[in-house]
Amino acid sequence: MSSGGLERRHEGNWHEYLSGWTASVINIFVTFPINKAIFRQVLHGISMREACIQLRAEGLSTLYRGVGPPLIQKSASGSIMFGTYFQIRELLNKRSFPLASSTAALCAGCIEALLTPLERVQVLLQNSKFNSQFKHTPDALVSLGRVYGFREYYRGLSGVLLRNGPSNVLFFTFRDRMQSLPLLSPSFPSSSKDKVNSSSALRKFLSDFLLGAFLGGLISTLLYPVNVTKTHMQSRLGGSFLSFQSVLGELLRERGLSGMFKGVHLNYTRSFISWGIINLSYEFVQSKLLLHFPSPVE
Repeated sequence: MSSGGLERRHEGNWHEYLSGWTASVINIFVTFPINKAIFRQVLHGISMREACIQLRAEGLSTLYRGVGPPLIQKSASGSIMFGTYFQIRELLNKRSFPLASSTAALCAGCIEALLTPLERVQVLLQNSKFNSQFKHTPDALVSLGRVYGFREYYRGLSGVLLRNGPSNVLFFTFRDRMQSLPLLSPSFPSSSKDKVNSSSALRKFLSDFLLGAFLGGLISTLLYPVNVTKTHMQSRLGGSFLSFQSVLGELLRERGLSGMFKGVHLNYTRSFISWGIINLSYEFVQSKLLLHFPSPVE
């Protein structure tokens, strides 16, 4: 893979993990309010205007309520996603394993699912139904396990796996291939002696943003019904554990196929911005890390 002119780097090291973590942190602080509005749309089946009215009525003090879990979960997930993908892919490539990239992406998605408890708590904290039951992230984490048991942390795990695996495979497969295109492969300076004018630097920023934005928007739209189903699974507290298929069937009967895509336009916009920021930040941070902390080359 050619990644911004850094194709000679030794992949699968700490640079990948730290770059993924930093990119995810930046993204969370920019997009959290948009995500919260989309969550309300998905959960209650309301319009964007109604979701914004809800958030406005609750006040600015609660706008970032629930940011703790996604900040921790998404930053860790981003680190795992990029770091383990490159590490596993490198390991498989050395052994001439068929479909190394797809297998590595799928494995990375499964490992990310270990963070499901944080995603589960995020869903509960963003649901106004539980505003009085859980005060904050630590309270929700402790109460969930103490009152409902360990299994409750992983409610909706099947939905998480069905989302993470395919989305990672699609993202890395197309990202690796599209980065090799001349139009999308300008590079950051690889050493302090390189001089890159403002126009080429801008082209690099723009190409990284648009690549991540396009893939993020497309993949999130394709898997939107999966994420809607996962959200409804995790919005339940206590009681029986329903399968992914049963919850999906219930939603289809209630809303119909078109109803499963309610809010998809805003979700596409959110994913477009979010993954544009992530890919841009990832490539930029990685280039700086490799500039100041060079890694061994093959």
